[in-house]
Amino acid sequence: MNTDDRHSLTGAYALDALSDEERRAYERHLAECASCREEVTALSETTARLGLAASAPVPPSLQEDVLRRIAQVQQVPPAVSAAPAQAAPLRGRSRRGPLWALAASIASAVLLGGTAVVQHNLAQDAEQETQRVEQAAGEVAAVLAAPDARLTTTGLPQGATGTVVVSRSLDRAVFTAADLAEPPSGKVYQLWFNDRGTMRPAGLIDPDHTTTAMVMDGPVEGATGMGVTLEPAGGSARPTSPPIALATFPAA
Repeated sequence: MNTDDRHSLTGAYALDALSDEERRAYERHLAECASCREEVTALSETTARLGLAASAPVPPSLQEDVLRRIAQVQQVPPAVSAAPAQAAPLRGRSRRGPLWALAASIASAVLLGGTAVVQHNLAQDAEQETQRVEQAAGEVAAVLAAPDARLTTTGLPQGATGTVVVSRSLDRAVFTAADLAEPPSGKVYQLWFNDRGTMRPAGLIDPDHTTTAMVMDGPVEGATGMGVTLEPAGGSARPTSPPIALATFPAA
């Protein structure tokens, strides 16, 4: 395991995807690298909230889609610094198992409740829903696996935590949250990009679900952070209430 690999295996370590020998070597590295310890802690907390498990079954079509997306991005190690917690890419053979688990977990546990929803629809609707879920999971996984992915967290009502993962190279951001408080009747959580003080709509969180993992609508370029507000059902063009959460994007 060379130096570059050590700085790029935080995700594999957090998801328990290293061999025993690799794990022992990486733990020796963690004892000396504060930056990697911060990344492991942040990623472990995020995956725990989303209920990720390396043994989750994954449809072959989803594996192929995620692999295709990752193959388009050159894998390089993140910069080692004292910056806020960052999400590192998963490299080589150790990366694939955790990434499939990540995508499968998003598909089954986050996006519309997985098979529980599919099983209650007509066959044609179920097939379309499965395709939509797999596509969305692949898009989320592509951002999380980007070599320049950076992570930041923000507090949400009633003790929930939101996590934002930003990839400047893909010009996309992913927002995840678990244990969200149910919004008041007629209201919905709306995401916003903060374009240096101007809030830009970035998507709505499904009010029927307390867990979400979604690619935010629109490009990251120009944004210095993001926010969450409560808006009337259907969303708003501009915030109509004070933010319930704000986060500053990590420096590129």
